Amino acid sequence: MCNGSEGLNLETMKPAILFFYLIVLIFSFSAASASTPTAASEKKYAGDKACQQCHLNEYQQWQGSHHDLAMQLANSKTVLADFNQTVFIKDNIKTTFFKKQNRFIVNTEDEAGKLKDFEIAYTFGVYPLQQYMVKFSGGRVQVLDIAWDTRTKAQGGQRWFSLHPEENIKAGDVLHWTGPNMNWNYMCADCHSTNLKKNYNAADKTYSTQWDVINVSCEACHGPALEHSQWAKEKVDSKDKAESENKGLTINFPAAGNRQWLINKETQKPYLSSEPSSKHSEIELCAKCHSRRSQFSDDFIPGDSFRDHYLPSMLMDNLYYPDGKIKDEVYVYGSFKQSKMYQAGVICSDCHNAHTLALKSDGDNVCQSCHLSSNYATGKHHFHKQGSTGASCIACHMPAKTYMGIDERNDHSFRIPRPDLSQKLGNMNELPDACTNCHQSKSSLWAAEAINKWFGKTAKGYQQFGPSLHAITRQSEQALSEIYKTLLSETPDIARASLVNHLGDYPSRQTLMTSLQMLKSKDADIRRAALQSLQAFPIQHSLKYIFPVLKDPVKTVRLEAARILLTIAQGDMEKEQKQLLEKVTEEYRQSLLFVAERPEAQLALAQLYQSQGEIKQAETALQEAHTLQDQYVPAYANYADFLQQQGRETDAYELLQKGISITHGAALYHSLGLWYVRNKVKDKGLEYLQQAAEMETDNPRYQYVYAVAVADKQPEQAIKILQSSLQKHSGHLDTLAALVSYYQQ
Repeated sequence: MCNGSEGLNLETMKPAILFFYLIVLIFSFSAASASTPTAASEKKYAGDKACQQCHLNEYQQWQGSHHDLAMQLANSKTVLADFNQTVFIKDNIKTTFFKKQNRFIVNTEDEAGKLKDFEIAYTFGVYPLQQYMVKFSGGRVQVLDIAWDTRTKAQGGQRWFSLHPEENIKAGDVLHWTGPNMNWNYMCADCHSTNLKKNYNAADKTYSTQWDVINVSCEACHGPALEHSQWAKEKVDSKDKAESENKGLTINFPAAGNRQWLINKETQKPYLSSEPSSKHSEIELCAKCHSRRSQFSDDFIPGDSFRDHYLPSMLMDNLYYPDGKIKDEVYVYGSFKQSKMYQAGVICSDCHNAHTLALKSDGDNVCQSCHLSSNYATGKHHFHKQGSTGASCIACHMPAKTYMGIDERNDHSFRIPRPDLSQKLGNMNELPDACTNCHQSKSSLWAAEAINKWFGKTAKGYQQFGPSLHAITRQSEQALSEIYKTLLSETPDIARASLVNHLGDYPSRQTLMTSLQMLKSKDADIRRAALQSLQAFPIQHSLKYIFPVLKDPVKTVRLEAARILLTIAQGDMEKEQKQLLEKVTEEYRQSLLFVAERPEAQLALAQLYQSQGEIKQAETALQEAHTLQDQYVPAYANYADFLQQQGRETDAYELLQKGISITHGAALYHSLGLWYVRNKVKDKGLEYLQQAAEMETDNPRYQYVYAVAVADKQPEQAIKILQSSLQKHSGHLDTLAALVSYYQQ
């Protein structure tokens, strides 16, 4: 920050710390085990055959479902693809699928880029695509990035296709099928099998992954059932035995007849006949797999708190469009939490058969079980020809987006179409809307005007937080006012949490008090977001409020509090305080060790060890991050910063040079530029800072630092750089402060 007419000191600037706390947001699934098992995790699994004896109807419904076929041993009955010497060519790499003595073989690139035969061990999924997996040494299992399209030929299926058709992925890349991002043990296993334990050994980098049932069976949702089987036997043997609350299970879902949606005759609106006290327990259970999340233990048992084992993603701009619609693969939960239906108490099994997973009624009929067709399945509501796509509830309120090349998934936020927001916040490419999904030759403005003509107004709907998220993403000058506008209105908790953690970007007494107030929220995600916001303020202002959060009942919140408190000196703490912090810090450490095969976790471990004065262990973790992924840019930037803090400038320089030779990340050019500046080679530093700024023109931090570097000799040029950046990020405080300084000069 600048001060009056004084110049800005570039030499005091440090490269941004890029540590990540369990955030692997590119991915959805992970698995490993490092935490102590809970009492529930010690319960025994009985296997799906035990359930079949008493629950034959449910068992038969489950057979053939996507859960049943989630993962299978590869054999002539389970493999759906063509392995009859079929050839698939991409980027001049010839992959051949064939059979050999009843085994399914693929000849394709290995880790070194050479063609080699691999045997298919497992199938993954069934429709609209099926993937195939190969066993490697050390217990590692990898998923091929060439999949089989199981749709009919008429639908364009019955063919091999690439999951990355637009990318030329070479051996050694993290997205290569032999790389870490296509690893089954970490990426997929937790959600495709029952009671999976990854068992990663960090010492020798091997896996001993195990499961109770290879697919998603009864106990994946109902919990370990051995005690339930014993309870059922005792009930038969002794009719007078009192019935336990959960019948020997860790979770007991209410009978379907106890939960009905009825129509109020006066308002013609749906209402729930009786609302169980744990109305969202089913949703939280489904969220274990049907959400974009990070994982920090594998001892989850149905009935456990979701956030004691997983960290769900919020409405981040790389995952969701500014209005909250699905962008990247987010797997339903984050979308559904935005909906008015979620707020009203709707749960997954209200629409889906829990055993077949199919809708309880075909298409729009499932909607009309609660929303009267006389009110909604009419031209007076949808203004389209009856039977057309525009008359469909699902097409308009749950628009689909295609993932993995051919897999259409519906947005579960159940929002009113808002083409006016698409017009205001972006364009068809940046922010699609349901109307222009069909009317592709038309604009969002055209659609907005049509809706306004039909209804005489723009129906705003329940999700009105779009302008706030958009302002934050663009770092505009309206961001803070938009945040408060949304926080003071009725808005989904997931949107509220997504906004609260940005309060610290605009530090003031008001935002400090708001963040402290949000620590009292009933919603765990909001409490965690408040902690993240408080990091921007001097710790003395919030220490006495953060410390009690170490006792928060939700693990994700406790861990965030511990991470923040690691930065303070512990010498003045009382004995009980110190013991509490040590206890939760160990929880935090175990959560990171859980994903020790990921470089992101190693960086966070390095930060933890460094805060505890364990410099040698910190450096070991930083080195491990490099070993795991030598193309991971943050590993170079963070390690170089660590070396500089230890006074090892030459080592830091050599590391950054090595990083640039391997991967050309803008962060490395930025860090090397600052290294040169600190070491009095300013002209060379300016060269690298300019490269970083040109590589990421939308990064206001890089533009700001480059402008400061230029300002000594070319203040007018610095002003031009800052003004250009300010047009995109009108609320970036450092840019504004620098402009004030240079204008004064």
